[in-house]
Amino acid sequence: MSTSHEGRADRADRGTDGAETSARTVTCANCGRTNRVPAAAQGTPRCGNCRAPLPWITEAGDADFREIAEQATLPVLVDLWATWCGPCRMVSPALEHVAERLAGRIKLVKVDIDKSPGLARRFEVQAVPTLLILDQGRQVARQTGAAPANALRQWVDEALSASHGSADSASGRPS
Repeated sequence: MSTSHEGRADRADRGTDGAETSARTVTCANCGRTNRVPAAAQGTPRCGNCRAPLPWITEAGDADFREIAEQATLPVLVDLWATWCGPCRMVSPALEHVAERLAGRIKLVKVDIDKSPGLARRFEVQAVPTLLILDQGRQVARQTGAAPANALRQWVDEALSASHGSADSASGRPS
């Protein structure tokens, strides 16, 4: 079953502390119900109706990157992009496809480097798109340039396997 993009819309809500937080509505690929998925939360987003995992796709900037990406409980695929970049616009649907296919396993966080120069400096972005995989806030993989969805999915799978394999060996658990 495929995920419908028609049910998606970004919107802002007021959090319990009064701060504005972004949320996206996502249509469940399993049952078709729409669900609100916040930019930052504990755990993984699941459909309120059928409990199927939902794709977690959001945006972050200099001010909220720590909360949205570094404190995420899932591994995070970070897309450092720019509006003027043709390859960035081409790779965006492929990244969303990967996030949909890996719902419940990764979170996709998009960062516009022109609006977030601090993050561009921090991650030493010299070309866009630059893709990162963060696991518990630690960078475990990096790739520059656009690629088709199947190549991106393979890169993400390999990075997650390597990251969890090294974490398991460090903790003494079998991988």
